[in-house]
Amino acid sequence: MEERYARQCILPEIGEEGQTKLKQAKVLLVGVGGLGSPIALYLTGAGVGTLGLIDDDKVSISNLQRQILYNEAEVGFSKAEQAHERLQALNSEIQIESYPFRLTPNNAEEIIGAYDMVVDGCDNFSTRYLINDTCLKMNKIYVYGAIRAFDGQVSVFNYPGGHSNYRSLFPDEEEILTMPHPPKGVIGVTPGIVGCVEATEVIKIIVGFGEILSDKLWTIDLKSMRTEIISL
Repeated sequence: MEERYARQCILPEIGEEGQTKLKQAKVLLVGVGGLGSPIALYLTGAGVGTLGLIDDDKVSISNLQRQILYNEAEVGFSKAEQAHERLQALNSEIQIESYPFRLTPNNAEEIIGAYDMVVDGCDNFSTRYLINDTCLKMNKIYVYGAIRAFDGQVSVFNYPGGHSNYRSLFPDEEEILTMPHPPKGVIGVTPGIVGCVEATEVIKIIVGFGEILSDKLWTIDLKSMRTEIISL
């Protein structure tokens, strides 16, 4: 047993066989910001063999309150490229691919096609519809997460045997895309907690243990600490 992963390999749900599955997995993370930071850190630490990072944004000083991958010296630099460097320093044994540009209808199939599943670290509806529709077309699992202020939610779409996808949650794309953007206020721990739940679902799916949030929506309200699981 490799010492790096010893603490998770002693878990009967993972073991050496599960660690091998993690090493063989290829996961694409769309968005390396508030949600993407904890997702990327924990998947890297867990030993996911290939991790793709796509984000066209640059680090800003206002990001540092919640985007824990970055530091002051990186302000103004590409998030995807700085995250690549930080994560490779955390785990040199895995392969990291960075894409410092936006996911678009022109490149989505080519990029997503190289991975087993997509995990959501983005912050807009249009990208989520694009991820969803591409994953449906290419038969890829989509681990969804979203936050606002003190609230968050997570689900797993296009999971084998499941029937739900992002359009089950938000069926009217035209109406959703014309809605005004919600306020940007958020405490830093909100994306931290929700991102960790997304990373947990990714690990569960890869290794094959536990109950997956397929056809379910997990929600949390941090002001009351109330959580719910809603059937979709």
